[in-house]
Amino acid sequence: MEVIYEDNHIIIVNKAPGEIVQGDKTGDTPLVDILKAWIKEKYSKPGNVFCGLVHRLDRPVGGIVVFAKTSKALSRLNEMFRLGKVEKTYLAITRNRPVKDSARLTGYLSSVERTNKSYLSPTPKQGAKEVALSYSLLGSSDRYHLLEVHLETGRKHQIRLQLSSIGCPVKGDLKYGDKRSNPDGSISLRAHRIRFQHPVSGKMIDVTAPLPHDDTLWQAFSSIIEEKKNED
Repeated sequence: MEVIYEDNHIIIVNKAPGEIVQGDKTGDTPLVDILKAWIKEKYSKPGNVFCGLVHRLDRPVGGIVVFAKTSKALSRLNEMFRLGKVEKTYLAITRNRPVKDSARLTGYLSSVERTNKSYLSPTPKQGAKEVALSYSLLGSSDRYHLLEVHLETGRKHQIRLQLSSIGCPVKGDLKYGDKRSNPDGSISLRAHRIRFQHPVSGKMIDVTAPLPHDDTLWQAFSSIIEEKKNED
């Protein structure tokens, strides 16, 4: 677990692919419990430790996850996420190059819990929720393409599904149409940057997650990512 920002009210972690954010049927220890134990030990806290889950990342996805250390921060962050007041930037690596170098994608997403899979429709359907994102092509290698994705809504498997819908499934994402899995079971999608007004102090929080040092493909794109960061 890598903590990349912490103060009295919030803590931001760079999640590794394969970690679960909250408990599920696998019984594996979730990140929220690991974080509670870390806080308890670091600050020698007696009794139970408060650590509120603000949002989630799919298990095979790496990158930024925000937690609240106080109930005040949790309630305010929940409202900010609900109202779309949090800027979330993702990076995705795909085998296929999108037809357009940049575009806004919309649709209506519905999820089936039994299969843990989401489905996209171009028109409204009963129970489906409207989704939107925009992407831009940052660069390409001989075999892969790097996309920057800005989420306007945050639905289950949204980025994976919407990129797949334009013929660009995320590398390693067998569930949504890629042809081969990644060796470690991850998919090449990262929650790269988050930007929001601090729920208590009001200062602007702007955090970027480091790329995994042991992943040669992400490192191959690191100069392009750094160049884009400097432009921003």
